Amino acid sequence: MERNMKDIVKQLTLEEKAQLCSGASFWRTQPIDRLGIPSIMLTDGPHGLRTQTELTDHLGIHESIPAICFPSAVGMASSWNRELVRTIGEALGEEAQAEGVGVLLGPGANIKRSPLCGRNFEYFSEDPYLTGELAAAHINGVQSQGVGTSIKHFAANNQEHRRMSANSILDERTLREIYLTGFEIAVKKAEPWTVMAAYNQLNGTYCAENETLLTAILRDEWGHEGIVVSDWGAVNNAVASVTAGLELEMPPNNGISEAQIVTAVQNGELLEAKLDQAVERLLHIVFKAYDNQKENAVYDKESHHQLAREVARESMVLLKNDDQLLPLKKDGKVAVIGSMAKQVRIQGGGSSHVNATRVDDVLLELGKKLDDEQLLVYAEGYSLEQEAGDNTLIEDAKRVAQAAEVAVIFAGLPERYESEGYDREHLDMPANQVELIEQIAAVQPNVVVVLSNGAPIVMPWLGKVKSVLEAYLGGQAFGGAVADLLFGDVNPSGKLAETFPQSVKQSSAYPYFPGEGDVVEYREGILVGYRYFDTKEIEPLFPFGHGLSYTTFQYSDIKLSKEQISEQETVEVSLKVKNIGQLAGQEVVQLYVRAKDSTVIRPDKELKGFAKVALQPGEETTIQLTLDKRSFAYYNTELKDWHVVSGQYEVLVGASSRDIRLSATLHVSSTVVLAAVFHRNSTFGDMLAHPKAAPIVKQFMSMFASSAGNEGGAGISEEMRAEMAKDMLIRQLITFSGGKFTEQHMNKFLEQLNQAVKP
Repeated sequence: MERNMKDIVKQLTLEEKAQLCSGASFWRTQPIDRLGIPSIMLTDGPHGLRTQTELTDHLGIHESIPAICFPSAVGMASSWNRELVRTIGEALGEEAQAEGVGVLLGPGANIKRSPLCGRNFEYFSEDPYLTGELAAAHINGVQSQGVGTSIKHFAANNQEHRRMSANSILDERTLREIYLTGFEIAVKKAEPWTVMAAYNQLNGTYCAENETLLTAILRDEWGHEGIVVSDWGAVNNAVASVTAGLELEMPPNNGISEAQIVTAVQNGELLEAKLDQAVERLLHIVFKAYDNQKENAVYDKESHHQLAREVARESMVLLKNDDQLLPLKKDGKVAVIGSMAKQVRIQGGGSSHVNATRVDDVLLELGKKLDDEQLLVYAEGYSLEQEAGDNTLIEDAKRVAQAAEVAVIFAGLPERYESEGYDREHLDMPANQVELIEQIAAVQPNVVVVLSNGAPIVMPWLGKVKSVLEAYLGGQAFGGAVADLLFGDVNPSGKLAETFPQSVKQSSAYPYFPGEGDVVEYREGILVGYRYFDTKEIEPLFPFGHGLSYTTFQYSDIKLSKEQISEQETVEVSLKVKNIGQLAGQEVVQLYVRAKDSTVIRPDKELKGFAKVALQPGEETTIQLTLDKRSFAYYNTELKDWHVVSGQYEVLVGASSRDIRLSATLHVSSTVVLAAVFHRNSTFGDMLAHPKAAPIVKQFMSMFASSAGNEGGAGISEEMRAEMAKDMLIRQLITFSGGKFTEQHMNKFLEQLNQAVKP
């Protein structure tokens, strides 16, 4: 149904306009019945609907209606599967339609700056490119069903400690390259209906009233046509927020904000035209959600549960598999040990907590895989409520383990260890779990550890076990998915979307995280995650992109469509991947770019492409990936734009950031010459680095060297002389030339030089 929003806005009173900018209740927008403006529902849901009908909250405290609990974002990202993530979005959209939800609050696109962030399970990755690609897939899936999304939390919201008042201090290049790029990709590729402004301050201004963030970047640069909604309770000043570009404050605050907006318009502090613009944008989204609501919408709970199982299988990462202990034999005796096999942790705590329609019984699912269910035995091993080991539980577990051919230990982080609302203080597992693993490994050589956690942990026991399956928070079908993988009915294909450090001190954010008081300085800059580990050549516990398979993949025959391009061109990268093992499997091919001749600080390499392919034994396929300007560019703060430095770039293809299999070299030429003004304190090195200045400087240096003879330079080669001159200031020639280069000579030379380098 077509409507003229401007006409509707003209019919609204000032008070009604102000009312529309706040919610009517905790989860619903304000209706205006006399003009037929409906109310729509917003609800939590990055990995499943959390729709509340009675008691309401934003921390997952009160009950919500049953819904499918898919794996959390940390697991979705480990699938590296755009198509699968889109399918999850479609399923979430179907469920939202069935429950009358107009906007689903998600996905979370914040970067994992530190492994200690308590909400990392709800975010995709430490890498902005991977984050943006998967967020776009998620959004496109949900919105294909006529339900809006709200990508969050915009922006630089990377910790839970003091999250409502923290002031994230970071330079513009770091902000653009690391913390905004994921949002930018998603906004441009998927056009989310809404963007959620974060609680925190960004360089001294609350995100919900940051005009640079909400208007100049989000709307003017990226072309966002939807609205900005506040995180629940994030608005500090309603008038400042509307002025900055925020259309909807959630939840309502008993009319306080509405009154402030009305007063501000009446006294000229807020232009009514600005308010009209906000209301018009809001109405577009409200009516879009209302018009797309499907009558009598339903969804198939069983098929969605099976989808959750498929997603969980692709989300889990095989970290270690010595002696090919996995997959397990179906005719051998298996000891299952650990409370987390019965008290399964399928999701994280807080606003994303889903009331699952059902949860797989892990022991039952494992038993189904064995030739005889009697081959499976269980021991509790440890208490989830305590930290210290229980000798009785440990001895019982050791007895059970010794009588089996293999011990599968379910371990990880209890719910209290990580949640929205607070950060972790360390990367350790509970001490009783560590003790149990070490004790079992001492009596049983074949130990598999299945981990349930939402973020990296340290593993002091790693060398004592043969296999480790990182199952993350696998959703309600966790049990079935784990069984499928452990017994080889499905081949593991997950890859880490984050680096596992050997200790928290290896994190580049250490010791700056979580800051001092409200001040959080991002002193590590652009070196986040694998960018830091690879650049500093620090050996992690497990690198970004790592993940094993039950089969083997061979990479070969990398080709570039061109050996030289300008920054305005694209280049096609092709390579072959072959399954040379005995089992069918999927491989995630990762493409990184390394700047070899950069004049600015760059990470060792950066992810710029990826593809997931399924191959039968002996099957080979050709993969093609495209690189464009942004694949080679850094954010230049003087240009206020992305800039490519002319020079050589390595195109690297591998199975992880540390397992590079193929490489090729490409020359990229910039079409933009940076503006420069040279002066008496400019160095010869800076002048030689400028493409237009270099020929003039080289000619001058040659002429000056000839006229100066070899005074003071005995035994110095031309190469040495050139290197020594790079850091020399041009004014110093007046001192060192013995009068052959004067102030007048210098001024004339600088005039000629600056004339030549004008853009």
